[in-house]
Order: sequence, then C-alpha cells, then structure tokens
Amino acid sequence: MGPGLGGSPCPAGVRYHAMEERANLMNMMKLSIKTLIQSALSLGRTLDSDFPPLQQFFVVLEHCLKHGLKVKKTFIGQNKSFFGPLELVEKLCPEASDIATSVKNLPELKTAVGRGRAWLYLALMQKKLADYLKVLLDHKHLLSEFYEPDALMMEEEGAVIVGLLVGLNVIDANLCLKGEDLDSQVGVIDFSLYLKETQDSDSKQDGGITAVLDQKHYVEELNRHLSCTVADLQNKIDCLEKTNSKLQEELAAATDRIGSLQEEQQQLKQQNELIRERSEKSVEVTKEDTKVELDTYRQSRQGLDEMYSDVWKQLKEEKKIRLELEKELELQIGMKTEMEIAMKLLEKDTHEKQDTLVALRQQLEEVKAINLQMFHKSQNAESSLQQKTEAISSFEEKTNEMMSSMKQMEERLQHAEKARQAAEERCNKMKQELAGRLDTCRQQMSQLDSKCSTLEKELKSEKEQRQTLQRELHQEKDATSLLKTELEQMEGLKKELRKLQDEKQQLEKVCEEQEQALQEMGLHLSQSKLKMEDIKEVNKALKGHTWLKDDEATHCKQCEKEFSISRRKHHCRNCGDIFCNTCSSNELALPSYPKPVRVCDTCHTLLLQRCSSNSS
Repeated sequence: MGPGLGGSPCPAGVRYHAMEERANLMNMMKLSIKTLIQSALSLGRTLDSDFPPLQQFFVVLEHCLKHGLKVKKTFIGQNKSFFGPLELVEKLCPEASDIATSVKNLPELKTAVGRGRAWLYLALMQKKLADYLKVLLDHKHLLSEFYEPDALMMEEEGAVIVGLLVGLNVIDANLCLKGEDLDSQVGVIDFSLYLKETQDSDSKQDGGITAVLDQKHYVEELNRHLSCTVADLQNKIDCLEKTNSKLQEELAAATDRIGSLQEEQQQLKQQNELIRERSEKSVEVTKEDTKVELDTYRQSRQGLDEMYSDVWKQLKEEKKIRLELEKELELQIGMKTEMEIAMKLLEKDTHEKQDTLVALRQQLEEVKAINLQMFHKSQNAESSLQQKTEAISSFEEKTNEMMSSMKQMEERLQHAEKARQAAEERCNKMKQELAGRLDTCRQQMSQLDSKCSTLEKELKSEKEQRQTLQRELHQEKDATSLLKTELEQMEGLKKELRKLQDEKQQLEKVCEEQEQALQEMGLHLSQSKLKMEDIKEVNKALKGHTWLKDDEATHCKQCEKEFSISRRKHHCRNCGDIFCNTCSSNELALPSYPKPVRVCDTCHTLLLQRCSSNSS
C-alpha cells in the first residue's frame, strides 16, 4: 500500500506502483462492502455508528478518496483533505445542498477531515452515496483540480467502486453525528474482521444465500434506476407531444393568416388591374381629345392666316386709296365708303377672334376636367401629361406668334397713321374720321392684349394643375411601394412557414428516435428479467458447489497434473474447484461479478451453451 523505500523510482515504476495501490484499494473496498452487507443482513436491523464493519467501510472509503489527492499550500501550511471534491456535489446536484448546509451548521466540526466524514455519514443515511459519487465521476475535468491523473477517482477503478456502492442502498443506517469526535479519529484497517468473515462464510452454508440476496438487491436497484429513466423519457415524450400540439396550432394559425394574405393579395391585384384598365381608357380619351384640340387649333390657325391675308390686302388697298387721294381729291367719298367697309370687316374679324377665344376657353375647361379625372385614375398618366405639356408649349408658341403678329399690325398701323397724317394735311375732315377709326382700332387692340393676358393666366393655372397631378402621381408611387413592402412581408411569412415545417419534421424525427429508445429500453428490461432468471438458475446450481480450499487440492482437477512453483493454483469462479492456468484460461461475465472472471473449460462450455439457448 505505502510507497517503496530507496531512491527516486522511474516513471514506469511509479505507474506500476499506483496501479498496485488502486487494485489493492478496490479489492479492500469489495471485501468491506461484502462483509458489511452480509453482517447487516444477518443482524436484520438498522446499523449504528458503533458497528465495526460499518466503521471499517468508512475507513476504506476514506483511503480511496484520499488516494492521489493534490497537496494545496496555504498560509498555515500544506492541506490535503478529501472534503474539497465533495463540496462540488452541491454545485452539480442541488439535492445535496441539505447535506452541505447541515455539515456546515455542526459546531463541533473544526477540520475539513471531520466535515468530509460527516458528509459521508449523511449521504449513506440518505442512500444516495453512489449517486453523488457518480455525479463527481461524470465531471472529471472538475476533479482534475483536486486529484492527480493516476488517482483512483480518475481511473476505471473509481467507476467500479461506485457500482459496488449501489448495493449499500439495501442497508438502513442511523448514525448520530452529535457527541462524536470526527476530527481526531484515526482510520486503521482491521484485517481480522475480513479473515473472520471469510472463515465464517466457509464454515456456514448460508453464505451462498446471502450472496444471492445481495445480487437480488443489486438487480432491484438496477431495475429501479431503469424504471426512473423510463419515467423520465415518458415525461420528455409528453412534453414533446405538448410542444408538437402547440406547433401544430401555430402552423394552423399561420396557414390561416397566409390564406387571408393571399386573398388580400388577389384583391389588390384585381384593384390594380381595374386601375390599369381605367387609366388606359382615360389615356385613350385624352388622346382623342388632344387630337380634336389639335384639329380645332389647326382650323383656328387657318382662320387667323386668312384674317392676316385680308389685313394685308386692306393695307394694300389703303395705299392705293392714299395714292388716289393724292391724285384725285374728288374720289375721297368713295374712299370713305371703302374705309367703312374695311372697318366693318375688322369688326367682323374681332368678333370671330372673340368666338375663337371662347372656344379656346371651353376647350381649356374640358382639359381641366380631363386632368381632374386623371388625378384619380392611373399611374401611366405621365405620358398624357407629357402630351399636354407639348400641347401647352405649342399653345405658348402660338400665343407668341400672335403677339408678334399684333406687334407687326401695330407697326403697320403706325405707318398708316403717318400716311393718314399726310392725308389730314390735305383733308381735315378725312383726318378726323380716320383718327376716330384709329382710336377704335386701338381699343380693340387693348382688348386683344387683355385677352392675351387672361390666356397667360389660364396657362399658369394649367401649370399649377400639372404640378398637383405630379404630386398625386408621387403619392400613387408611394402606395405602390407600400404594396411591394406588403408583398415582401408575404414572402417573409412564407419563409417562416417553411421554417416551421422544417422544425415540425425535426420534432417528428425526435419523436421517432425517442420511440425507438423506449423500445430499446423495453428490450433492456426484458433482457434484465432474463438475466434475473439466469441468476436464479446459477444460484440454484451454486448451492450444490463449494469453494475448495487451497490446501485440499494438490493436482489439477481436469488434467490431473501436480501443482508446483511454475504450475500455480487457480479457482474457477463458477464451480469453486482448483485448476491450473491452461485449464482455466477462459474468462466470462457472471451475474455475481461486475467484470469477466476466470472460469474452467467445462464451465465455460456449459455457460456458452446456456447463453446460446437463452438467446435462441
């Protein structure tokens, strides 16, 4: 058990020494657990702290927990206690918090060793010592802070010891911590107890029955653990079924929402188609109206051209008349009549211009009405607006031409006034009449100027209406952008629906895997029942066998060769007889042993036949 004397050993020797220590501790733990269970079952009552096998069990367990502990340096000195790793159980398993609080509240405990011993006592009374140590072994990365890599708790021997501790759940212990000096107790292993127990087991025939009971209790504990795991799996399945039902409800709600959104989308598409049809119709109507307006403008232009040609003719006739007035004063009366006729024609022309202006106003009002209709109708009104702007630009050009023509007329009238002034010098009467007529012409020209100004105002109003139409078009574009965003939201909802469907498929896969796990657990339970039956049969067979002592056998039972220093004795763990190494080289897993053990050739063949028959 202790380290060897001499110089510093090599690493291989240290490893071998550690392996021997672990093996010896594991064997001692097996013996202590076995003697404790056998003595407790023979007493048939709850155990006290004064019970010697229980004291020896705690001593051996303390040695196992101290094996490979790292030394921690503090201000006081070096500290090496096994209570440090036991404190981790409170963090990893919340059920152990009661033990930790009760240990800390004990005033008579002053050292870490005493607290560790009190913790082990309370865990044994709760029948959860194996569970708590198993939690520690599952988190070896945390244990590495307290133990060396070759410590017993860091190797496979620790898992074996935890498995052996499960059998202690059969024992009922009532340990009083008050009044006991746990800090100063010295743990010494008493081998006399184990020798007495082995002698008693050899002398008594009830040893096999106690072993069978131990195995039975061990299997019952295993079945209890399996039933707990099955219950946990069933709870998980119920939770998954609930989540599946919730997800199905959410999927149904999502599908309803998607259906409603699709209906809204169809309605919006229909509304868009109606708006397009109306806009196309309005565009066609505006095109027809613009064609009619162009025709009317062309006709009015032709009339204006004719009027200008008539004015030119009148001016030529006036020139001729002026020449005739210079030549002949007698023909002035005829000239007056001709001038009156010319003025009448001018009046007619002005009336005709007024009629054309009224028609233009009516056409402008019609254009306003069309523009107001286009305000509510379509997105494609930009083309019609462009056409209207072109028409307005053509109107502006025409008004400019009219203004230029009016300026030319004014210039011509000025020339005529000069001619008339020359004629007035010749004839005062003709001057007066011509002056009056010129005044009337000027008034008509001012009226025409006022009409042109009104036309310009109307053009400005049309420009403002065009700006309002452009604003309305921007608003319609914003509405279309909103519709596009809604369509993008629809696509996002579709993606979410696909994700939900994928999650549903994953959950279905998880449910199938859990069902398979339940089926496998059912198979394991059936196999454990079969193993129980096998154990019962083996125990029945074991009742007839006895463990042969080493002194009674001098020859191998199978080959009948004499034992010597080279040919050593080996017990068969099934029948109890003694064989040589060649006749007992086989190993099999027996119900009474957690690992494969040595078996003779005959027992090996019998057990293999039994296993094959059970499997078939």
